[in-house]
Amino acid sequence: MSSTMTTLTSLMGLQLFTRLFTFILNQALSRLASPIAYGIAAIQFELMLSTILFLSREGVRGALLRVNPSHEKKMDKKNSSGNAAMNVGFVPIIIGVPLAIGTSLLYVATAGAETRIQPHFHLAVLIYVFAAIMELLAEPMHNMAMTGFKTHVRVRAEGVGISAKTVATFIILVYDASRGNRGGNLALLAFAIGQQLYGTCVFLSYIREFRGSGLLTRIAKDTSGVYFDRNVLGLSMTMTTQSLVKHFLTEGDKFILSWFSPLQDQGGYALAVNYGSLIARIVFQPIEETLPAGALTTLLQMQTIGSLFVVIFGSNYITLVLNILLPPQYLKTSAPRVLEAWIWYIPVLAVNGGLEAFIASVALTKDLNNQSRWMVLFTLLYTTSAVALYRLQLGDVALVYANIINLSARIIYAWRFSNTFFIRNTGNTGNLLKWEDVLPPWSLVLGLAASALAIRSSEMVFGATEIVQREGRMGILRRPVVLHVALGGILAVLCLGGWAWSARRFLSMRWKKTKTA
Repeated sequence: MSSTMTTLTSLMGLQLFTRLFTFILNQALSRLASPIAYGIAAIQFELMLSTILFLSREGVRGALLRVNPSHEKKMDKKNSSGNAAMNVGFVPIIIGVPLAIGTSLLYVATAGAETRIQPHFHLAVLIYVFAAIMELLAEPMHNMAMTGFKTHVRVRAEGVGISAKTVATFIILVYDASRGNRGGNLALLAFAIGQQLYGTCVFLSYIREFRGSGLLTRIAKDTSGVYFDRNVLGLSMTMTTQSLVKHFLTEGDKFILSWFSPLQDQGGYALAVNYGSLIARIVFQPIEETLPAGALTTLLQMQTIGSLFVVIFGSNYITLVLNILLPPQYLKTSAPRVLEAWIWYIPVLAVNGGLEAFIASVALTKDLNNQSRWMVLFTLLYTTSAVALYRLQLGDVALVYANIINLSARIIYAWRFSNTFFIRNTGNTGNLLKWEDVLPPWSLVLGLAASALAIRSSEMVFGATEIVQREGRMGILRRPVVLHVALGGILAVLCLGGWAWSARRFLSMRWKKTKTA
């Protein structure tokens, strides 16, 4: 529990820094880059990049997280089979390089005419391919750091990388804008060079940490004459196979956007998702990556409570915030509608993430194969829902609602699996994972409900949103707007204080129970 909380805190710190830093610079980038250029970079290029990286390394990362570092060292002294397990960390490079070449060629061949005519399109794609390969070269060192609980190494590498990426992109876009009539054609190159710098900085940071360790030159055989541990390699291949389906579910909105949505709306959707995912990335992703099995109920309740704060305060202030936050050219895209829908997506995203992280940490190969079969059905459910909602003229918001339907089905599956797992391993035939244990305390629910009523009454009295819509960003300085925002801030702090107090007692009891057990 202690090491888990230390890792969790470090990863939350990393996400807080990178996401807020990126958020601030994205505010500038969205004003410098057109929605079309932003859509190509954030939707299409990112989809190509994530396809290469996800399919190359996700299964290997999941398998190697189960390798016990202390056991590895003991086995290494005897017969180098510990090394054979960690050698699997080189597999993403073997898979990823040809995958990067094939994926980029397929993307260029299938990209729309409007996309291909953008300035420096082909060069930008080539740079993204090299950026992906650079990240893959860092994979053996990344896995060594994570299995050895050296979270600070990852935090430093990704922190430096994201800083270099965003600053470089910003500088190139500023330079491009300063050229006047001759400018406006370096946007795709700016995003590509930024991504290349990210991969390079991550790779060099890991090199700095592991230089002299012999990791890069050591691929040892065990006593049976194999280079890769068969069990770890087999599990990683199973997880990689599952990743094919999971990747479509994760990136399905980008696939469908590329087919249905014009480039300008792709840019609006990308900006909306970047903003909407801030809470999920800062708070929920680190929890998913470090989730210990024994803390599943505790962390699911924390995610549920955090989601309630987002729904109550986010839904009441989102329109006001968007008129202040979004650049004028994005207010005419799908971004405002997508962000309003994202408020309701975050709770199911959080709960599903926690449950599926638990499955990834305990599932056997047969469990993963069974999950893969269900994932095919979830893919069909998502695709059918998205297309049907598009035909109902919901636009890009259809993707958010389709994801809510898809993740709700996956939550039911993951919940049933978790209960079955506990029954199988404890012998207890009752439901060990109960919904009532995940729900927030009634005192907090009542406090949040009262806050929602107070905020809506304040909106009716002060008309803060209408003022900002009419007067733009200067409207935020008007007294009614200041009072309306201040009320929400005070209520959020009061509810947060009550939550912190009850959570402290709840976690204390859980900790004592865990120690006793």
